Amino acid sequence: MEASALLARLGGPEGIVAIDGPSGVGKSTYARRLVGDLRAGGARVALISTDHYATWDDPVSWWPQLVDEVIDPLVRGRDAFYRPMVWRDGVPTPGEEMRVPHASLIVIEGVSSARRSFADRLSLGLWLDGGTAAQRLEWAVARDGEESRAELMRWQEFERGWFAVDGTRERCVAVEPRTVGA
Repeated sequence: MEASALLARLGGPEGIVAIDGPSGVGKSTYARRLVGDLRAGGARVALISTDHYATWDDPVSWWPQLVDEVIDPLVRGRDAFYRPMVWRDGVPTPGEEMRVPHASLIVIEGVSSARRSFADRLSLGLWLDGGTAAQRLEWAVARDGEESRAELMRWQEFERGWFAVDGTRERCVAVEPRTVGA
């Protein structure tokens, strides 16, 4: 979905959009391009990545923290502040505080961003998918490094279960996979 189609679907540059799908499929790349196009058109857009919260050992339970620290302040018209996870030698630790300027359109990208428990607050959920699990694993390893392979395999197993139970894909609009510079 291109920026103009997204804005038409939303009725303008405001709301909360989630970009979800399995790891390695190109969500971050797609989100960066989409947000860049929206900003080039004059929209005030905040881009939030679930990678700033998720860790190998805590893939989804951090969600209330993201809502409290980032989403709710932005929705209320305020800037948001949070400390994204920074990975050093394969270990996640909170990084330096980041400021997210208020924006009328919030784009959240990453695994679990279109979760059922938040669906009533989403203006739109987008689903990216593509390739086989083996291909997505190789794409993710190419991005994160060979030393991440075992954790990525464990992550893929988790996300398959998560998506099946959460029913994420069924609530989202499908977007062509890996069409954005991937």
